[in-house]
Order: sequence, then C-alpha cells, then structure tokens
Amino acid sequence: MSQFLNRFRRIASVPTLVRDERGLSTVEYVIILVLIAAAAVGVWSTLGATIKGKISGANTEIGDKVIMTNGDNASGKTE
Repeated sequence: MSQFLNRFRRIASVPTLVRDERGLSTVEYVIILVLIAAAAVGVWSTLGATIKGKISGANTEIGDKVIMTNGDNASGKTE
C-alpha cells in the first residue's frame, strides 16, 4: 500500500507534472486541427451566403429580362 501512495504522490506532485512533456505534440496538433476546422466552417458559411446571394441576384435579373422580352408588365398584362 505504501508503494502505491508513494507513486501517487510522485505522479500528483506539481513539479513532476510541469516537467512532464509527454503528449504535448499531440495536444498541439489537436488544437491546430480544431482551429483550422473552425476557420474552414466560417469560410464555408461566408462563401455559401455569398454564392447564394449571387445566384439569387442572377435569377432575379434573368426573370426580369424574360418578362421584358415577353412584353409583360408588372401586372401580367401584355401591351
């Protein structure tokens, strides 16, 4: 039992934890991956909204030109 307590005290001591650098590279890579993923989601959302707006504007413009070439006015009557 005393071996277990001595080992636990050694592991739980703050200086030992501060000096222990095992796994730091993995944690750094995970943090970088999360930041890249968050940036990608933000860019994808912004890009999606921009493309949606451009397509909507083009659709409206094409619809207006079709109405004008058919000779229809806003009320739907032909002149």
